[in-house]
Amino acid sequence: YMKDNFRDLTYEELHSKLDELKKKHMDIRFNSVLGHVDNPVLKRNVRRKIARLKTLIHEKDQGIR
Repeated sequence: YMKDNFRDLTYEELHSKLDELKKKHMDIRFNSVLGHVDNPVLKRNVRRKIARLKTLIHEKDQGIR
């Protein structure tokens, strides 16, 4: 397992990746409610990736990166 390398992405790529992960997270949430989740850790990992992306986007907004 390698931490996703979001650092090299452009601002637009970060946003599209964020949308993609949010959709994925929603799917996982629906499935967990329905009781169809094979990997409970997946939801946590996706949630953390979303947080990581939001941090990078915020840093770019602030001109830190």
